[in-house]
Amino acid sequence: MDAATSDICAVEFTPSRDGDSPVLPDLPDQIPEDDPIGTVTADGAYDTHGCHTAIIERQATAVIPIRKNGRPWKEDGPTAAARNDILRGTRHFSRAFWKRWAGYHVRSRVEAKMRCLKVVLPPFHRTLRRLRFELR
Repeated sequence: MDAATSDICAVEFTPSRDGDSPVLPDLPDQIPEDDPIGTVTADGAYDTHGCHTAIIERQATAVIPIRKNGRPWKEDGPTAAARNDILRGTRHFSRAFWKRWAGYHVRSRVEAKMRCLKVVLPPFHRTLRRLRFELR
């Protein structure tokens, strides 16, 4: 979601039994290459190699808090370096200070928008199922 306009730029819906972090590496492909991505804000579940790699490949900045039991990654590329910078920042200052400094609060706007979609989509899905059934 574009934080300035509240436009949804990329979306993927997953069932509740599936994790969300495996989907993030495919989301930047929904955004045209000539549209720059400034930051990608997500919760600690997205603190994975695949997610950080996808973000770095689009020249974006990850605003993902490190999991509470997070350890430094082996410095073997830009992905690990960027992620370890976040880890050092949260350890040196605090998680709360890092979240304020990095703009992590923007994530709450996205969550509010997704709540609105979740309210609207279930009836829409029922209608789609009904239409699909009637067309067969």
